[in-house]
Amino acid sequence: MKYSVIIPVYNRPDEADELLASLCRQEVKDFEVVVVEDGSAIPCKDVVEKYADSLDIKYFQKPNGGPGPARNYGVERAQGEYILILDSDCIIPPGYLSAVEKELTERPCDAFGGPDAAHDSFTPVQKAISYSMTSFFTTGGIRGGKQKMDKFYPRSFNMGMRRTVYNQLGGFARMRFGEDIDFSYRIVEAGYSCRLFPEAWVWHKRRTDFRKFFRQVYNSGIARINLEKRHPGTLKLVHLLPMVFTLGVFGCLLLIVGGAGLWTYGEWLDANGLRPTDNMHQGVGFVLSLLGLIPLLLYSGLIFIDSSLRNRSLWVGLLSIPAAFTQLTGYGLGFIESWWKRCVLKQDEFTAFEKNFYD
Repeated sequence: MKYSVIIPVYNRPDEADELLASLCRQEVKDFEVVVVEDGSAIPCKDVVEKYADSLDIKYFQKPNGGPGPARNYGVERAQGEYILILDSDCIIPPGYLSAVEKELTERPCDAFGGPDAAHDSFTPVQKAISYSMTSFFTTGGIRGGKQKMDKFYPRSFNMGMRRTVYNQLGGFARMRFGEDIDFSYRIVEAGYSCRLFPEAWVWHKRRTDFRKFFRQVYNSGIARINLEKRHPGTLKLVHLLPMVFTLGVFGCLLLIVGGAGLWTYGEWLDANGLRPTDNMHQGVGFVLSLLGLIPLLLYSGLIFIDSSLRNRSLWVGLLSIPAAFTQLTGYGLGFIESWWKRCVLKQDEFTAFEKNFYD
């Protein structure tokens, strides 16, 4: 058996169904599928049984412990030479395994990963969220499959490695958030070769609404400080930008509110004859509000135009504005909270964030 596809699942039977259906359409057939139900209240056992005749598939159930331990549980019961990790909210094109096979044949490596994209069938909100996670104007394009980066760190929605590498490093650590990046860091730090396979891409649904998306990116912001604690020196300037953006947004909002308040105060003074009418308060209030509003409007316009062109949809372009602000401010707020708890209050990782793994 060459490939073992590991899929942890938590309360997502419908998404697991779509992923398993896409695995049935693979051009390469030398693989098994290991589905690990991680304490779900809505299991996908019936879904898995539908594919018993179409796939070499195994199904396991375990108490909830988080995605990292669930993947480790699956790998322990897998037989493939290569381990492929996919998130349950992904769909893979028919040529996915062929692309992996081609890359490994032409330039063998120890670990690898691929980019993600939005499928035509995704909802406008999902497409907007996908844009916000891959655009140059939000994440710098570092998650969009670019090859210009000096080192590549695969993410768990689409990553693979030799089984020997997985065993040597002990698999995923039991972390609250960011366990996939931690594993990627350990792969590179151990001296193993790790590459981007640009043609081994997946359609990644991510979250289906902005509330769930906010929680996801908030947790990613939390993870960045935790990762720096485990891997000193991995915190880069680009990781600080969402925090700066978040503080900038709040600063702009304060200018807008303060300017509006000053304008209203001036109107009240005039209405009550408490001072000569010189429009000073109104003028200052207008300028302050304008200073806060212009940067937000310019950034929103940039996102709208770029996303509309990329997605060929004005509606997706419009939805990309709240998606971009959610992505950056969510990450920034999580980063700030984690910095305060881990660096200022000196709390450990699990004491600081006693929450369900899938919040």
